[in-house]
Amino acid sequence: MARDEVWTEKYRPRKLSEVTGQDIIIKNLQSYVRARNLPHLVFSGPAGVGKTAAAVAMVREFYGDRWSENFTELNASDERGIDVVRNKIKNFTRTMPVGDASFKIIFLDEADALTDAAQTALRRTMERYSGTCRFILSCNYSSRIIEPIQSRCSVFRFKSLSYDAIAARIKYIADKEGLKVSGEVIRAINYVSMGDMRRAVNALQSAAVLKSEIKPAMIYEITATAHPEEIQKIVTVAMVGKFFDALNALDELRDKGISGDEILAQMHRIVIDLDIPARKKVELLDRIGEADYRITEGADERIQLDAMIAAFCLMADKDNEDIKRGI
Repeated sequence: MARDEVWTEKYRPRKLSEVTGQDIIIKNLQSYVRARNLPHLVFSGPAGVGKTAAAVAMVREFYGDRWSENFTELNASDERGIDVVRNKIKNFTRTMPVGDASFKIIFLDEADALTDAAQTALRRTMERYSGTCRFILSCNYSSRIIEPIQSRCSVFRFKSLSYDAIAARIKYIADKEGLKVSGEVIRAINYVSMGDMRRAVNALQSAAVLKSEIKPAMIYEITATAHPEEIQKIVTVAMVGKFFDALNALDELRDKGISGDEILAQMHRIVIDLDIPARKKVELLDRIGEADYRITEGADERIQLDAMIAAFCLMADKDNEDIKRGI
């Protein structure tokens, strides 16, 4: 069993039909391939949902064996200034396509990291060399791409991957690698990945290094993610005013090396799904958001998490007082 390769690369889709979870977008891209033409494109969406995979798979189908000669990929977060547009991008666009291709394709990853000056220069380059080169801009937030560029492109918005899309790919890789994965394992991988296929595949590979029969606990441990039931215990215990019980449960997560950011992110997901009155849910989410903001701004993580648990308990006391008063 060859596990020395990075599975996110080993199992990267080679055809558009292999890209999962983005059916409508893939159908549109396939129509461009059949027409042997395409406009400038903007791919927008979260990380790990298939933006780069779709671009590379489309280019492979466009050019066949000579795809690498007519395609280049740049990461704008590495070189985000105007020089990258004036030098690297222009040098590529000025050369003629190889073979019988009518144009070349340049893929600009994390294009929302480009400065406004660089984007303005890019706009002019897109206009001037549109006859010999097409641009695909990939970004997490299309709002950070200047309007003149957006108006020159067809914008495709990729969504977070569904459980079915994650499950199908994990089962495929598990079959290829001879791994035993149960439905519970796939649900665990889906939970920790949060719609990110790269994170899902990396979690599977990390667990496979330890054992060919994967268990859910392995997934949570390897990814430094708390089991959903552990997070739910903290919230529900705090909501009934048991401060020290909730604090002890929180300390158990800290002892496992789970970061405060991860605890807050999971707590947010748990509270959203809790079957409680809307007003109560709003109060809990408000406190989670405040703790997250303060930690981001540099406040002590332990103090903020403890304070959040204390606030949950105070809400429970307030509810009991309201009930006694008949409110």
